[in-house]
Amino acid sequence: MKVRMLKMNNKKSFLKKVALFLKSIVRWFDKKIITPVTKFVLLIVGKFGKRTDKFEKWLVRKNTLIMISLLLAIVLFFSVNNKAVVLVDSYAEVLYDQKVEAMYNNESYVIEGLPDTVDVTLIGRKVDMYLAKQLSTGTVSVDLSNLKPGTHKVNLNYESVINSINYTLNPSSVTVIVYPKVSSTKTATIDVINRDSLNTKMSISNVTIDQSEIIIKGAEHTISEVATVRALVDIKKLVDPQVGVMKLEDVPLIAYDNNGKVVDVEMVPSKVTATINLDAPSKEVPIKVVPIGEVLFGKAINTMTSSESKVTIYGSRDVISSIEYIPIEVDVTNLSTNKDFNVSIPIPKGVRELSVNTTKISITLGNEETTEINDVVINSINLDPNYKAQAYKEEGISDKNENVVTTVIVKGTKDVLNSIEKSNVKAIVDLSGLKEGVHEVAVIVTGDDARATYSPKITKIKIRIIKANG
Repeated sequence: MKVRMLKMNNKKSFLKKVALFLKSIVRWFDKKIITPVTKFVLLIVGKFGKRTDKFEKWLVRKNTLIMISLLLAIVLFFSVNNKAVVLVDSYAEVLYDQKVEAMYNNESYVIEGLPDTVDVTLIGRKVDMYLAKQLSTGTVSVDLSNLKPGTHKVNLNYESVINSINYTLNPSSVTVIVYPKVSSTKTATIDVINRDSLNTKMSISNVTIDQSEIIIKGAEHTISEVATVRALVDIKKLVDPQVGVMKLEDVPLIAYDNNGKVVDVEMVPSKVTATINLDAPSKEVPIKVVPIGEVLFGKAINTMTSSESKVTIYGSRDVISSIEYIPIEVDVTNLSTNKDFNVSIPIPKGVRELSVNTTKISITLGNEETTEINDVVINSINLDPNYKAQAYKEEGISDKNENVVTTVIVKGTKDVLNSIEKSNVKAIVDLSGLKEGVHEVAVIVTGDDARATYSPKITKIKIRIIKANG
């Protein structure tokens, strides 16, 4: 019996504690939610509508207040929960080198100090970031339209296509200088680049541009730095170049200072059209075999033939017009028998292409014989025009008809010697750098026929040099 009563007392004590706990929850709920909500509702009714006893009695019912409070609690829960989701689901992405668009009167002013691009950091939910990238990344802008000449600190702005996305800019503000815009006129020159991209048979005969007078605009201190404006005609940009007249549009104009550094100025026009005349000048010239060295003693070259007697050369007209033949050197040192040489044809300086690149040189030998050619006139070269040369009597040297003459010893095969004419043998003395007085100079003799060898009977002579007006 005592045990049963003890159990009942313990049960009553537990229930009393539970009841006290529930009453405390109800008091808290009444104090924190029902009472504030009731006051708020009554305030609204007092402001905007007529109060009635019936409405007040319905409103102050606990069940009514509990329902209203529950609804508000649910709304509050979802609102807070949504904010929490946003915070948890935040995502950042950096957009590098975003172009800055400046709004100002670019006809009257020049802006310095404004960066071309900035970095934009976007912050938001992944779903919003994805949507923003699908639509557009947005625009970085700055409004300078109300600024006057001088130094100003301005803020940059990013206009996002998604309002829920936050952003930061780097930099977010910059210092700019506003200058009045001035203009000047320059005559553009032409720079032709990448000439080697042409077919080797082609050459450029002339290049012109449709407008050479160029207006440059910018700040006064920048305009003063411009030394020249050049039109860069890039031959690589020609589409299917052909012999004749070709047009190249959108040729860029670049301004340079005296040191060849690019100067950033506005140019009108900014691009021009170039007219390019292409041709393929050619000329057929003979091949001349030039033996180097001496064949075996007692032997001489009888014939020298090339499988390619002539070759067509391609290049500019100025270059090829001065070329009369192409020499091909062949080393015949100590050659004792007939021999064929396969050689490459050298390309003369300035020539772009040859019709053939190799040839076979055939050389035959014979027995060497000697002959003399007398009275070969000695001519002087490279004498200063302020001076003149006179013959100085010397043994072995004769003064014939006021010309200094000498004897030339010629060696070769019989057939070669019989074909040599006196007019094809030359004798000279080089008077470079010589002044007044008597000078001993070497006699140099040559002949048109390379199969023979030529030597002066007297290797040196004396020449008197006097002033031309003396």
